[in-house]
Amino acid sequence: MIDRPAAGDGCVEGAVLVQLDFGEKDFAERLEEFRLLATSAGATPLDAVYGKRGSPDPATFAGKGKVQEIKHAAALHEAGLVLFNHDLSPGQQRNLERELAVRVVDRSSLILDIFAQRARSHEGKLQVELAQLQHLATRLVRGWTHLERQKGGIGLRGPGETQLETDRRLLGKRVALLKERLKLLARQRQVRRRARNRREVLAVSLVGYTNAGKSTLFNALTKAGAYAADQLFATLDTTSRRLFVAGAGQIVLSDTVGFIRDLPHSLVAAFQATLEETAQADLLLHVVDSASPDREQQMAAVAAVLDEIGAGEVPQIVVWNKIDATHAAPGVERDECDKLARIRVSAKSGAGLDLLREALAEVARDRAGTLNPSAHADAA
Repeated sequence: MIDRPAAGDGCVEGAVLVQLDFGEKDFAERLEEFRLLATSAGATPLDAVYGKRGSPDPATFAGKGKVQEIKHAAALHEAGLVLFNHDLSPGQQRNLERELAVRVVDRSSLILDIFAQRARSHEGKLQVELAQLQHLATRLVRGWTHLERQKGGIGLRGPGETQLETDRRLLGKRVALLKERLKLLARQRQVRRRARNRREVLAVSLVGYTNAGKSTLFNALTKAGAYAADQLFATLDTTSRRLFVAGAGQIVLSDTVGFIRDLPHSLVAAFQATLEETAQADLLLHVVDSASPDREQQMAAVAAVLDEIGAGEVPQIVVWNKIDATHAAPGVERDECDKLARIRVSAKSGAGLDLLREALAEVARDRAGTLNPSAHADAA
C-alpha cells in the first residue's frame, strides 16, 4: 500500500501502480522508481499491486486473478488510471481497459508523457512529438476499431479507405515532416561542432541516470542557472556552456537528458540528433548518484544506452556525486594505468569540485598534447 497524499496536493490523477516480478533482482528499487515516474507525470499513486509470475499473460499481461485484484484496488480508491511498469501490447492494453473500465497506461507511454510535459525548446518538442507518433503508429488499431469498416451503415461509407487507413496516412506524412525538420537542425549542430573542433576546444558531456544530479553539477561548474529539480527527467534539452578551466583554458560543457532503464526505443531514436552531442564528445562525465542503493544497475542502464547511440567508446570519467548524503570524502581515483577513473564530489555542497576542475584541466592538456605534440613539448 502507498500512502494517500493529503487533500489539496493539486489537480492530479489518482492511479493504481502495477508491477509484476519476473525474477529481477532489483524489484524494490524498480517499484520506487516507478512511483517517482508516476508522480513526475502528475499522477497520485493511491495503491500498488504486485506479484510474481513466470511470464506475462498473452491476453492481459497480469493474468485473471491479478486483474481482478487490480480492479478491486481501482474501485476501492476510485482511481481512474492504472499504470503498468511494463510495456503492454496494444491487445493487452485494450483487454485490460475493457476489463478494468479505467484508462491503462504502460511504462513507455508514461515516459513519453513526461517528456511531452518537459520539452521546452523547439527541437525538444519536435523530438517528443516524433517519438509519440512512432509509438502511436503501432497502436492506431486500438483507437479506431469501431471505424474499421469499408462499408455498412449510414455515415460509414467512405471514399475508398477506412478511417484507420486515413489516419495512418496522415500520421506517416507528419512523421516524415518531423524527421526532415530534425535533420535540418542536426546539420546546423554539425556545422557548429566543426567550428568548435577547428578551434580545438575540449567538448565534455554530462551523462548519467535521470535524477543523478547532472544539472546541479552543470550549474555548479558553469553558473548557468539551468533548471534542476529532484524529479525524473527534469532536463530534456541539451544545454552547452563555455567553461574556463585554470591551466587549460576554455572547454565546452554540455548537460544532456538523463537515461533510465528500459528507455523506449522510439524515444532514443527521436532524440538521436540531440544525443549525437554525447557521441561526438571528447570526454563523458558519467554522473552517478552514489547514495542510491540501485547505483550499479543504473550505471549498467546508462552504459547500455551509450552503446545504443554509438557513444560506448568515448573516454569516460565517473563522477561519484552526492557524497554529502553518504559522508564520503572528496577524492580522485585512478586506474592501474594511472588514468583518471572516478572523482568523488557533491554538486550540492561544492565539495570536490576543485578536484573535478583539475581533472578536466589534465584531460584538456593531454588532448592538446595529442593534437599538437610540438607545441606541447615547447610548453613543457
